[in-house]
Amino acid sequence: MQELLEWMEYIEDSRQQSKVRHTLKDILVIVLFATLANADDWVEMALFAEDYQDYLRKYIELKNGPPSHDTLRRVMGMVSPEILQQLYGKWQERLNRNEGELLKKIICIDGKTMRSNKRNGEKPGHIVSAWSKEDGYCLGQKAVGEKSNEITAIPELLEKIQVKGQIVTIDAMGTQTAIAEKIRNKRADYVLSLKANQGTLYEDVREYFEDPEFQKEIKERGIYKKTQEKAHGQIETRE
Repeated sequence: MQELLEWMEYIEDSRQQSKVRHTLKDILVIVLFATLANADDWVEMALFAEDYQDYLRKYIELKNGPPSHDTLRRVMGMVSPEILQQLYGKWQERLNRNEGELLKKIICIDGKTMRSNKRNGEKPGHIVSAWSKEDGYCLGQKAVGEKSNEITAIPELLEKIQVKGQIVTIDAMGTQTAIAEKIRNKRADYVLSLKANQGTLYEDVREYFEDPEFQKEIKERGIYKKTQEKAHGQIETRE
């Protein structure tokens, strides 16, 4: 972590230093940690800094206390996207050091729209994230213009993170041959969602699972499970 903190010291701060109350390093660390904690707007990041300021002071000074959400938004708007990519890249490098295949973990890849980040009438940004379910932190992120760009962003994100020996889950948007091949080339397993609009693949899989002999086999082996629950105003059945 010390190496990353030292790297932040060299990032140019374009603000008038006589008016600066919160160092750029402080703000970058807050945004990094808050994002890893799944905060998705400036207000949540400011609340994170307020609630965890004692922990944050292990790494940063916070001379004037935690910054406001307006300060976070304004200062981060001055930081170039390239610097942010380098920051998350260096964090990812730190996580990937000495990683092995000791334990299979579930890595959830999903996209979400960032609230409260619209500028000049533009659409809000969309972020594709890789989340480690067991560890409870974000492994990496990729910014995209809109949800439809997730298909191209997912392989790029997979290239940047360590998934060897893990299980990658993606919703139906990511059920693409190229993405599945990318995961296998990275020596990981995958669980991909299927929808009826995915043509013959959906029908083939449904026919396979509806085969009486197959159902009998998985029930005898104890690997069959069926659940029902009420969600979104309807009964959802999973098996």
